[in-house]
Amino acid sequence: MSVELLSEHSCFGGRQQFRRHQSAVTGLPMRYALFLPPRPRALLVFLAGLTCSEETFTMKAGAQRLASELGLALLMPDTSPRGAAVPGESDSWDFGLAAGFYLDATQPPWATHWRMESYLLNELLPEVQAELGLDAARTGISGHSMGGHGALTLALRHPGRFAAVSAIAPICAPVDCPWGRKAFAGYLGPDESLWARHDASRLMRAQTQPPFAGGILVDQGLADIFLLEQLQPEALEAACVAVGQPLQLRRHAGYDHGYYFIASVIDEHLRHHAALL
Repeated sequence: MSVELLSEHSCFGGRQQFRRHQSAVTGLPMRYALFLPPRPRALLVFLAGLTCSEETFTMKAGAQRLASELGLALLMPDTSPRGAAVPGESDSWDFGLAAGFYLDATQPPWATHWRMESYLLNELLPEVQAELGLDAARTGISGHSMGGHGALTLALRHPGRFAAVSAIAPICAPVDCPWGRKAFAGYLGPDESLWARHDASRLMRAQTQPPFAGGILVDQGLADIFLLEQLQPEALEAACVAVGQPLQLRRHAGYDHGYYFIASVIDEHLRHHAALL
């Protein structure tokens, strides 16, 4: 895979890079950010939320300082394909551009390019792991909001691909919330049995044994305007209890859905992954 280095910046003794490559999976150029600490010992994939890009977490979360100390390389992919010129791709802020939901669409016109699950798991991640000399045993995944949904569902859908998982204000039950129902209907069609395969709470309940013995870390702000209607962490909490999955769900009074909250809790997520990886 030929990679174009768009920019590089010295950062806490490491290098923050922004890259672009031609994806065979999406059929389009894809951008991603990669933070390389001085001595990479593990890799954390962080998936951003609706309206975001590979730049959002990279520039707003303040994760590089501690990541450098812990030896965590950080991989931040974009949130959807861009440049496809699909009719209607920019009509909604919560569907289409910057709203790929980290799945493979099956419905036209999205199925050709909106293949974020295959792109991440079969193309981008293996390439970066090979570059860094790190395998799944040293790879974790996390994310925020839509990206938290992506982190949880990809980790549950692909056993063994990630040794640690966490999420910040994730969409925990997308089958039951407006964001998820809109995305799933558009990308996957009307069959709701297919939607359940991309719902973290339903995927967890289907487990025959706890998939992450080291525990899952989730942080949720209680002043988050999306908490009740869109995020529903209590559904994931109940599912984890049902299968005996250790879950640390931390609820924070006064914190909202934005990056001030993410910056406030990101260190604990980095330490969570570093300890397990």
